[in-house]
Amino acid sequence: MSAVNPQLRPLELKELSQESSVVPLHSQAQYPTTLALSDIQLPSSQPRRYFDPIALHSLAQSIAQYGILEPLLVRPIDERRYELVAGERRYRAAQKVGLSQVPVVIRALSDREALRVALLENLQREDLNPIEETESILKLLSLELQQPAESIVLLLHRLRNQAKGKKTHNVMGNAERETIRTIFQSIGTMTWESFVSNRLPLLKLPEAILNALRQGQLSYTKALAISRVRQPNQQNHLLQEAISRDLSLSEIRKQVASLNSPETTSNLPSSLRDRWSYTYRRLQQSGVLNDPLKRQRVESLMAELITIAELDESQEIE
Repeated sequence: MSAVNPQLRPLELKELSQESSVVPLHSQAQYPTTLALSDIQLPSSQPRRYFDPIALHSLAQSIAQYGILEPLLVRPIDERRYELVAGERRYRAAQKVGLSQVPVVIRALSDREALRVALLENLQREDLNPIEETESILKLLSLELQQPAESIVLLLHRLRNQAKGKKTHNVMGNAERETIRTIFQSIGTMTWESFVSNRLPLLKLPEAILNALRQGQLSYTKALAISRVRQPNQQNHLLQEAISRDLSLSEIRKQVASLNSPETTSNLPSSLRDRWSYTYRRLQQSGVLNDPLKRQRVESLMAELITIAELDESQEIE
C-alpha cells in the first residue's frame, strides 16, 4: 500500500476544472463505497507498464486474507461504467483472487485530471522502477506545460545550458522555468538537474537493457554502464551475465573497459583460422576457464564443434 506524499497534495488538488464542468477535486466527498469489479475498466493509457508477477501474487494472497485495505480511485464514464484512475495493482490482484466487489472512491474527473492523479499516484510508489519513474515525470511535465514529451526533453536541456551560462537560440520563459522547478520540488525524489543528467539518458538505452531495467533485473547505473559496450553482441552477453551473476557496478565497468579496449575492438582477426587462435588466447588471458560455469559452457561448445567435425568426416568416408 502506498502512503500519500503530503508534498504532492497541493499539485494534485489544484483547481483543474477550467476545461470541463467536473466538480472540483477538493469539494468532492471521498467516502469509499463498493462497486462490482466488472463495472470498472482500465484506462487506455496507464503510467505503469510492468507489474512484478511475484509481488502481484503476494499482494493477491494478502487481499485474499485481509481484503483491499486501500480503496481504488475511479471516475464515472457513463451511468453504469467506471474507469480506474489509481490502484491498478490492487485491481489486478483482486481479479486474481476472484473478488466480485471492491471498495472505491468515485471522483468526477476530466481526462486531464485523471491522468494527473494517475501520474502522481504512480510517482508516490516506492517500488517504481527508474524507467517508469522517468516516463511518468516526463508525462507530468508534458501535462503541466502542455507540450509534447519531445519538446520537454529539449526544454530541459536548454534549461541546463542556461544554468551553465551557455547561450541558447530560444530563451526559456520564467513561467516555464518556475513550473519545472515546482514540479520537481513537489515530487521530492530528485532535482531537475539530476533528472537531465541521470534519467533522460535511460530513454536512449537499447531495448534489451530497457526491458531488463523495467523488470527490476538491474539498477539504472548498471544499465547505463552496460550500454557503453560498443559491440551489440558483446553488450547483450554482458547484460545476461550481469543479471545471472548479479555483477557489481565495478565488475561491469571493468568488463566494459576490457571489451572497448583497442585490442578487442580494433584488432579483431578476419580469417576463421585467426579468429580461432584469437579466441583461444582471449579465453586464457581473461580467466574465463577458472569459472566453473563458464568453463562448462566452453566445453559444451567445444563438444558441439567436435561433433560437427566428426559428422563431416563420416560423410566423407561414405
